[in-house]
Amino acid sequence: MPTTSPSPLNAEPNYKTKYIFSGHRRSISSIKFNPAGTILASAAADKTIKLWDLESAELIKTLEGHEEGISDVAWSRDGDYLASASDDKTIWIWSLESLSVTKVLKGHTNFVFCVNFNPASNMIVSGGFDETVRVWDVARAKPLKTLPAHSDPVTAVTFNHDGTLIASCAMDGLIRVWDTESGQCLKTLADDDNPICSHIKFTPNSKFILASTQDSTIRLWNVQTSRCVKTYTGHTNRTYSLIADLAPGAQHIVSGSEDYKIYLWSLQKRQIVQVLEGHRDVVIAVASHPNRPIIASAAMEKDLTIRIWYDTR
Repeated sequence: MPTTSPSPLNAEPNYKTKYIFSGHRRSISSIKFNPAGTILASAAADKTIKLWDLESAELIKTLEGHEEGISDVAWSRDGDYLASASDDKTIWIWSLESLSVTKVLKGHTNFVFCVNFNPASNMIVSGGFDETVRVWDVARAKPLKTLPAHSDPVTAVTFNHDGTLIASCAMDGLIRVWDTESGQCLKTLADDDNPICSHIKFTPNSKFILASTQDSTIRLWNVQTSRCVKTYTGHTNRTYSLIADLAPGAQHIVSGSEDYKIYLWSLQKRQIVQVLEGHRDVVIAVASHPNRPIIASAAMEKDLTIRIWYDTR
């Protein structure tokens, strides 16, 4: 007998706060789940990284050593290492086994704003206020190439799913796609008015790039055709580098907002399906759990909390 009520698979997400983590003393900049989904790393302007255990909701460790605030963190594919990008112009690689720093990458001439490992975790890509994208050999802690990438600070860098491509975006509003091997710029994705691009992320198959821009819009770009195929609006983003992500299950887009809320959109239909409230300042960062319907969010100076949201569908 057919039923008209939606099946749980088709039901809209219903995220609710399960945990609130607090401990950072200055604005949080980046939060990332480890690949196993057991630990959340958070970085902040207070020069520290905090590692949170998701099951016990306890702080595991605070990693200290950077001389200035930290703008980004990224996990290696196996979860054994964590890279951090700092205003002290360095990238540190931390061992999760020893909970200490194992390598320091030096070369950027200004604040390092963003960092990511390649899938093999033998290379790191970074970007910063010196307007360059740099590719590093992890084992030797040495630079492999410097790409004269943009004419403004670089806000996000990432590898595609097989590591053959690097994508970068910047305050010049351009998204560039590079060949990892040759360092050649293969294409530039740009809109007519080039709003500041805050963050980019490849979709899992690398056919699309999800881009957050400071005109309160998130765009989905087809990498092959260099065309914007979908836009998502309703949130507020005019001042800060906010992060957007594919929500768990890859059927929704999730982003923070400058109105202190978190927005979830249907990937295909583009409409808002849920707005999460609770933070008391700009929600600068969101992160999606790798294999469970869990979202993490982090807010700025007047709040300083991380919220862990569970889908109660």
